[in-house]
Amino acid sequence: MTNASFTVSLPDTVIVSGASSGLGRALCRLLVKAGVATIGVDIAKAADDLAGVAGYRHVTGDVSDEQTWAAATSSPEATGAATIGLVTAAAILDVGDIVDLDKAVFERTLRVNVVGTGLAMKAVLPLMIERGGGAVVSIASIDATFAEQQLATYAASKGAVRQLARTVAMDHARDNIRVNVLSPGPMRAGLFERHLQSANDPEKFLATRAQRQPGGEILSADDVAQAAMFLLSPAANAINGAEVMADGGLTTSFDFRTGAEGASV
Repeated sequence: MTNASFTVSLPDTVIVSGASSGLGRALCRLLVKAGVATIGVDIAKAADDLAGVAGYRHVTGDVSDEQTWAAATSSPEATGAATIGLVTAAAILDVGDIVDLDKAVFERTLRVNVVGTGLAMKAVLPLMIERGGGAVVSIASIDATFAEQQLATYAASKGAVRQLARTVAMDHARDNIRVNVLSPGPMRAGLFERHLQSANDPEKFLATRAQRQPGGEILSADDVAQAAMFLLSPAANAINGAEVMADGGLTTSFDFRTGAEGASV
């Protein structure tokens, strides 16, 4: 007996912001491996495992600068593609209480996380419209809905990203463009790692957070990237303007009992 399989097609070209670290980097690796022409956009240089790899082009620039997006969308991989996808994963996270808010930090977070997402859509959607449609995946966070201590600025920005994406989905549904929100929970990638290192006891922080997960461990960036791949594919044609929680079930329940509490499970 042979194993059954399920395969999906992907856009000819996918543009990914935040490509040099975390989820964006993981997604770029998966896309290139799948044979998709991938354009990574990041203020940092290309990641070592992507630099010079066939099928990958890197655009170095600030996602809140329109010139960065002009460079990405004018590349041969974008202009020559029959189908195009977009994933907006660029984000920054700063840990702190609102009482200690630094206005410059707050404005920078909104500029990168929200304005950068909007400018990406502004630049790429016209290419999709010319081609009769396309798929956009905007990376938000479970913090767009659920509060998390010390992350007021980040959570506010991700709430804005979610509503930006959902509104654009409605504005361009008749253009055959799907825009969905992918909201990761904790994953062993850049933003979570920085939050982890800011803890007084990183080892205890990690163990506690892992125990909160129904599966007992923090997801990998590849786990979440696979969900983004699905949303980019025609297999997700029935999904538009939706938010997919890629959190391993963390937000499904108000409390996950591990047995350590003395309660039945």
